Amino acid sequence: MTGAEFKPNKGATMAWVRALDALKILEDQPDTPLAAHIAAAAAAHADRPALIASEESLSYAALAARINRYAHWGLAEALPPGATIALLMPNSPDYAAIWLGLTRIGCVVALLNTNLTGEALIHGIRAAGATHLIVAVALLPAIREILSRLPVIHVLAHGKTDQFPDIAALIERFPDTEPHIPPFHQPRGNATALLIYTSGTTGLPKAATVPHRRLVEWSFWFAGMMDAQAEDRLYNCLPMYHSVGGVVAIGAMLVRGGAVVIRERFSASRFWDDIAAENCSIFQYIGELCRYLNNAPPSATPPQHRLRLACGNGLRGEVWESFQSRFKIPQILEFYAATEGSVSLYNCEGKPGAIGRVPAYLAHRFPVALIRIDADSNTPLRDLSGHCIPCIPGEAGEAIGRIPSDSLTNFYTDGAASEKKILRGVFADGDAWFRTGDLMRKDQAGYYYFLDRLGDTFRWKGENVATTEVAAVLAACPGIAQAVVYGVAIPGHDGRAGMATIVTTENFDITTLPARLTTLPDYARPLFIRLRPAIDITGTFKFKTADLAREGYNTSDPVWFHDRQTATMRPLDEALKSEITSGSLKL
Repeated sequence: MTGAEFKPNKGATMAWVRALDALKILEDQPDTPLAAHIAAAAAAHADRPALIASEESLSYAALAARINRYAHWGLAEALPPGATIALLMPNSPDYAAIWLGLTRIGCVVALLNTNLTGEALIHGIRAAGATHLIVAVALLPAIREILSRLPVIHVLAHGKTDQFPDIAALIERFPDTEPHIPPFHQPRGNATALLIYTSGTTGLPKAATVPHRRLVEWSFWFAGMMDAQAEDRLYNCLPMYHSVGGVVAIGAMLVRGGAVVIRERFSASRFWDDIAAENCSIFQYIGELCRYLNNAPPSATPPQHRLRLACGNGLRGEVWESFQSRFKIPQILEFYAATEGSVSLYNCEGKPGAIGRVPAYLAHRFPVALIRIDADSNTPLRDLSGHCIPCIPGEAGEAIGRIPSDSLTNFYTDGAASEKKILRGVFADGDAWFRTGDLMRKDQAGYYYFLDRLGDTFRWKGENVATTEVAAVLAACPGIAQAVVYGVAIPGHDGRAGMATIVTTENFDITTLPARLTTLPDYARPLFIRLRPAIDITGTFKFKTADLAREGYNTSDPVWFHDRQTATMRPLDEALKSEITSGSLKL
């Protein structure tokens, strides 16, 4: 669809108006935590469903009672304000109740990625400075494996086990009424509520600090953008340890009396039946899910549904129109937002492929810019005056967002990592901007388009992959002398698949590699392994990763494919390439 043919959604302006109007609550109640807003909704919608799951569902009254019990438990445990509790659980109604209850009394909850094991999991817990850990019984093996290497920490299971106390049983001893919260336990709006992990652009996952005010802002903003009503039911199969699946999807519905249908994971085969059976009106997506659904056989006609809106991010232009048309989705609300930063974009008009735009009348409120960067070093280019150079329409550059002078800049628990995200003296001496690490372009009409990640991360299966973490695992394998990891595009697939170029010694055995890679989450395991006698480096002794990524798996060097179905390494030939690009082989 060309720009001339595109007709913007007539309700775009109203979406902005509703969202801005919803945020007025922050002016009236700047320090009210999200749990208190949900308690107010529960008073008005007590008997209506709030969180619906296969194993358990909670009405608003039951959710408020559960939140209160967790708050009572935290007070009885004498958890001080600012104490951090790490949470390692799959999606469930209790997941939300736990962090809402504990943040209500001023505690901080670290939402751990349930795919992490070993060193990466240890790093996540240490980065949070957690004193307590709540872990689902099903995930206890990962904790038992590392327990001796953790700092002193109090472990509670969610479910019955002989080794640790069962938090789900413990809270039943406490009242379900709203607790008396001492003044020093009342969190301020700028106090940290959650730690949500993000790869950023370098290194291992970082613990991004999310203050109470931002949780409320996200919830009410998206409630306005989506025009959330008490009659709405939102389908959420995204991980609740992420900001979208765990906060946006939940909060936007709960502050308006709507319901959230929670599923532990996405299932393409059950999706449409589930949507229809649960009478859902909104679907929270990432682009990869839409592509999976679109790739289903044409005969897989979905049942009648009442979806009025799909809201999410990462829906590529080549999938957008066919997905919307085939499955009769009246409206798609694509957005872009950084968990830790000050950049957000919203495509209220429904322009296929765009991640959003900023209306002229809101440019002062959403200051976003694209700047030119050096392709090899990923550092900003500057003019003779020392200022950054803005991109012209159609030119690719890094997206940055201006940091207000009164904003906090402790983006992560790691102060040094926070400072690296700040770019100073951008367009004027003394100004400060947040670096997203994302490459974008903007067209003449002002629409932004996501192109790729900068630095040493890439996105695959909806997850950010830290290349340094993967390279470290490879380098520890017998017979691997050097390893460099990067992402490569595969036709017909969103994101970038993992690929590694390695230099080996005589004792290397490629057949043992799949077993060695099981210490990594599935999405982080490289699909392609390229063998080279040496890896080219720059004058500053850095690997020429950009060159390797450009070459991808189309090279004369030996390349092996990591077949997930057989857990084997297969030589990559033209026939296998055809299987991969055609979509006939599950990646």
